[in-house]
Amino acid sequence: MYKLLMTCDIRPGRESEYFEFAVQEFVPKLTRLGIQPTEAWYTVYGSAPQLLTGGVAADRATLEKAIASDEWKTLLEKLLTYVTNFNYKLVPHTGHFQL
Repeated sequence: MYKLLMTCDIRPGRESEYFEFAVQEFVPKLTRLGIQPTEAWYTVYGSAPQLLTGGVAADRATLEKAIASDEWKTLLEKLLTYVTNFNYKLVPHTGHFQL
């Protein structure tokens, strides 16, 4: 299995809108793209990214296909209206907390 790790910061004043978008649109569309959401971590204190989220897929090819799709590009465009400092990476899934 492979994991998609995403980090970002929520734009000030957009917290409620972001969480509504995440639950109602982002997570369901990730699932349709073949990525099963596995975790969401929220940084309360410190200088780390505010959010770390992850999702797994059967293999790296599935993740690469998903992030190359038009649906991902549209989803990412909308996500970026709610967040800044967005980054992602693909890593082998270890079953443990990953950065």
